[in-house]
Amino acid sequence: MKYRAEIDGLRALAVIPVILFHAGFEQFSGGFVGVDIFFVISGYLITTLLIEDIENQRFSLFDFYERRARRILPALLLVMLCCIPFAWAWLPPQAMKDFSQSLLATSSFSSNILFWLKSGYFDSANELKPLLHTWSLAVEEQYYVLFPLFLLSLWRFGKARLFWIIAALAVLSLLLSEWGSRHSPTANFYLTPTRVWELFAGALTAFIVQGNGSKSNNALALSGLAAVVVSIFTFDENTPFPSLYALAPILGTALILIYANKDTYVAKLLSTRVFVGLGLVSYSAYLWHQPILAFYRHATVEQNTVTYIVLICVTIILAYLSWRYVEQPFRSRTRINRSRFFWLTSVAIISVCTFGIMGNASDGFAKKRNKTLFKDLAYNSSRLGYIKCPEALSKTTPTLDYCHGTSDKPNALLVGDSHADDKFYGIAKALNQYQWRLIGNPACPPIMGVNFEAANGIACTARLKKIFTFLENQKSIELVVLSFSHAYPLDSFVAADHVQSKHSPLDAVIEDIDDPLLSRVDTFYAGLERTLKFLQKLNIKTIITIDTPELTFFPVDCITGRISCHFLENDVLTRQIIHRGQLEKLATRHTNIRIYDPIDLFCKNKQCSILRDGHTLYRDSDHLSLYGSEYYGIDFAFWFDQQGQ
Repeated sequence: MKYRAEIDGLRALAVIPVILFHAGFEQFSGGFVGVDIFFVISGYLITTLLIEDIENQRFSLFDFYERRARRILPALLLVMLCCIPFAWAWLPPQAMKDFSQSLLATSSFSSNILFWLKSGYFDSANELKPLLHTWSLAVEEQYYVLFPLFLLSLWRFGKARLFWIIAALAVLSLLLSEWGSRHSPTANFYLTPTRVWELFAGALTAFIVQGNGSKSNNALALSGLAAVVVSIFTFDENTPFPSLYALAPILGTALILIYANKDTYVAKLLSTRVFVGLGLVSYSAYLWHQPILAFYRHATVEQNTVTYIVLICVTIILAYLSWRYVEQPFRSRTRINRSRFFWLTSVAIISVCTFGIMGNASDGFAKKRNKTLFKDLAYNSSRLGYIKCPEALSKTTPTLDYCHGTSDKPNALLVGDSHADDKFYGIAKALNQYQWRLIGNPACPPIMGVNFEAANGIACTARLKKIFTFLENQKSIELVVLSFSHAYPLDSFVAADHVQSKHSPLDAVIEDIDDPLLSRVDTFYAGLERTLKFLQKLNIKTIITIDTPELTFFPVDCITGRISCHFLENDVLTRQIIHRGQLEKLATRHTNIRIYDPIDLFCKNKQCSILRDGHTLYRDSDHLSLYGSEYYGIDFAFWFDQQGQ
């Protein structure tokens, strides 16, 4: 097959947006389409080689698989082996177990299935998975295993008929992808049946070019490049993908392969030294970038653009080194013969899989660390035996994410957002003279008369109305505890989880229904005051909890010894100064409410810690662990009794 420099340039156009997208550069919001460009290129190149070998009667299935193994395995195994010591140093047991599973899945080219079962591609937690990107290698390898067999079995029908058979299968896969984007988006993203049409697009392109040669057509080549570039800069995580939207980068890539011959503007651009150089190391760059970014995110919360640029440069340097000293030697049968190649790769695969099996079987080597502390990071309230809410609350639209209790006839409610959810276990257990129910929704504070849409897009207004309507219709409720985050009306978040996810309080809509010109702070606490008046009218005892301290670090970082588990009380009070001041004003105006301050649970002599009695009180940077909830509940119950409630 004749070498085309523009194809290496096209690889660069694929890999750079992927890296920039994963590094969080928002301008490249559709950078993930780089993977789709790779799929088309792979389909094109593999099919071209297969057609030439079959037509010249030199095709060997074993030789084909060996060439694929030489192309993919050495650099991949090197990256996986290099990941292991960093994972050992930085990953907590659950993340280590997940990593161990991904080692096994990647080694068997089934990681796309593993990540499909685990989560969605755009989930923020996926930024922390070092081998997430190997899902695309799994799709390609599954294709490589089956496509030669498919081609051989149907070759007798002739190339023309074979072309249309592949075209029909591509259309079916595309239609399945369009359906999957609406009904099963995670499976649609990861699994081969809804991705294979992209590889088939490359195969069909190979039939066209192999039969007619590549053409020089500036208009069509530029159109293809424009379709790819527009996709990179306009698509984002809200774009259903893959789906009919994916036709833009797929057909754009096909147009470049067919019409961007060396005389076209596009070919000249893609054949420049920079593009070709990046294209040559694109496979290694793709392999290195995700582990580097993921381990950096595990290592620190404080992230900035300059550091990401440095990490991208490190990625390119490592990519060059692994291309020069691993990819190139292993692809040469004269430098590394067949027996040596299989011996070396077998040893590496056995080593990776052995570690993966041990890590999975030992729950991430939990016994070699402080198992109790790491166990505290897990949070699962579904096993606590709570009674589900009636369907009127939990099933009818809009649904509430939090709605369960200790009794189907409650006389006490804990109302709020996720900062109520994490305290319910402890309060309900410690103050068990009441029959409790938790009711609320993440990111939805209990404020009335406010148009509120959370920073993560959750529409809270209708949910809050549903909660207050339920309260108004209940005659048995004697006590309501309001618990919620204080950060909604502020200018920025400080909790490490929010900083990492790049959410901002300013992304939330907070508008007073009666007076839209009120400031965000005044609107928020005016809404809270309406809630208090509403509860007072119903003659319900009301308690507001001052928010627990937010952490500027992740608990796992202090558990693993990377940073201190301690922080200053003054820093907490400074961050909460608006919250505390506003609650103090409300308490002055409404003497029938009580305010519970948990600061002394975490802070002694101006020093604070998330550790108590061999346990961690937090499961992340702003939510309590189950142990922390129980610890909180005991103090809350003691305070409650002291109030004479």
